[in-house]
Amino acid sequence: MTKKQTAAPAKVGITLDHVVGAAFVVLDRGGVAKLSTRAIAAELGVSMNTVMWHIRTKDRLLDTMADAVLGEVALDDLPEDWHGQAAELLGRLRTAMLGHRDGALLVTGTFPAEPQTLAFTDRLLTALLRGCPTRKTAAWTAWNLFYFTLGLVQEEQAASVDDRDRLHAHVVERDLPGLNSVLDDFMSVDFEARFRFGVGQILRSASTEAAPEH
Repeated sequence: MTKKQTAAPAKVGITLDHVVGAAFVVLDRGGVAKLSTRAIAAELGVSMNTVMWHIRTKDRLLDTMADAVLGEVALDDLPEDWHGQAAELLGRLRTAMLGHRDGALLVTGTFPAEPQTLAFTDRLLTALLRGCPTRKTAAWTAWNLFYFTLGLVQEEQAASVDDRDRLHAHVVERDLPGLNSVLDDFMSVDFEARFRFGVGQILRSASTEAAPEH
């Protein structure tokens, strides 16, 4: 950022919340590839310097947007049991990311020390600490669940019929018998069922298998 950009005053009435809101409009319209300072400024009808005055850096903008997505996850009205609480929280996170184009891609690679991200993580860990045999197991399970959800939602948001057709064309029984025998299930687009199964599988393991201590 140049000295001129740093010193540029914010347009009267424009706040960081306005900038982040405009950034989501740009994201939902064109995806992460189209998310730029120029596009956000055009959406707001302000200069790029005004946008930069508020966000400082592109990384800070992405952190703020990721935190806003986590902020869409309600942390109350959860099931009584720890297993149900954790599963419900991850389901709500999935819904929040699916609510924005490239939502999982936006969140991937960020773990901002921002209030809403930390509140979600604390709520998830509070549930896991009730059901996991050790604190380390709870901590590692939280990461496993978070990144499983991110990865599956990224796949869901990027799912292409062409990709599935191309894989079918290349996987022949003679050369790849194992993959060929399960290909339809392997490429299943029933992402909701896959998600529920995966979360349940991780949670069942976490309740009985402690993370290694060394």
